[in-house]
Amino acid sequence: MTISEPAARPTSLREADAETNRQLTTLEGWRKFTAGPPQPSVLLTLAELSKLSPVERALYDEDRLDHHARMFVVATSIVEKTVVCGRRLVLLNRHAISARRGLMVSGLPGTGKTSALTQLGLAHELLDRARHPNVADRTPVLYITVPPAATARMIAAEFARVLGLPVRARSNMTDIIEAVVGVCTDTRTGLVLVDEIHNVSQVTRAGAEVSDTLKYFSERLPATFVYAGINLETSELLAGTRGAQIASRFTLVPTRPFPYGDEWKGLVATLEQTLLLHDHPPGSLVKLDRYLHKRTDGMIGALSHAIRGAAIDAILNGTERVTKNGLDAVPLDHAAETPKKNQLK
Repeated sequence: MTISEPAARPTSLREADAETNRQLTTLEGWRKFTAGPPQPSVLLTLAELSKLSPVERALYDEDRLDHHARMFVVATSIVEKTVVCGRRLVLLNRHAISARRGLMVSGLPGTGKTSALTQLGLAHELLDRARHPNVADRTPVLYITVPPAATARMIAAEFARVLGLPVRARSNMTDIIEAVVGVCTDTRTGLVLVDEIHNVSQVTRAGAEVSDTLKYFSERLPATFVYAGINLETSELLAGTRGAQIASRFTLVPTRPFPYGDEWKGLVATLEQTLLLHDHPPGSLVKLDRYLHKRTDGMIGALSHAIRGAAIDAILNGTERVTKNGLDAVPLDHAAETPKKNQLK
């Protein structure tokens, strides 16, 4: 398994603010996401630590807090399957002139849908850069999210916003779509990632129009479209004639809670390796893998939150180790906490 390395500490308040406000749904934010690998943080020895002034120690601890605050992306089987399926579809669609095939990543919240989606985008972007080095005017990947109660114009405007195209109040749908298609075609966009697609309902007029707009974009752009959302198999995205058409053209990759087994143990071990703590016994977190599975219900999002939160607390309170008591003190999301609370006593 591999993880994405954390970025180096910003060297100015302006850079820190820019890093904090980074969003994947802007071209600049997406390019920062794919710009790695960033410089990893370094854990000082006790001798080196003793030589730090109070201000230097505070800055050093702030670096470590920032390191643990980042969401690490682990190459799970779900991520790997999404990347393989997505890459296959991109190749199959390469010479298609219509009815291109797409991919849907579907599952419960916290099961790694967005991570799988963005890792597919990252893999495609890096491959495109390798094939076209030193070419700055390419936008191989476009990432958007579907807002709640979206309209067709809102979706078109979202495409334009990500590309940095102006959308004026008087701009009509045709103007926006033609501008987006023109830029995407010129910059060789080959992969379009659409997150939160469960917000599209085929049983409402607005939702049906959003679906038609996405379909029109997929017909106009020589790109593979990948959707991610919550329980798409039973959602209103696949309702009716429009939904049946999506179901017939899109391959489904389901995400799920991880069962307790070798992969789960590997996830815990991999996340333990990311800890930058001075008194954490190696392997002590792995010994808690069964407890962590019961605590998080096998959800990788909850697992990452628990471990990173406990590591942050360990720095703040000076214990410098993640323990079961420390993990217990980190509140998880309601879905992870409610069914398991009594079982863990």
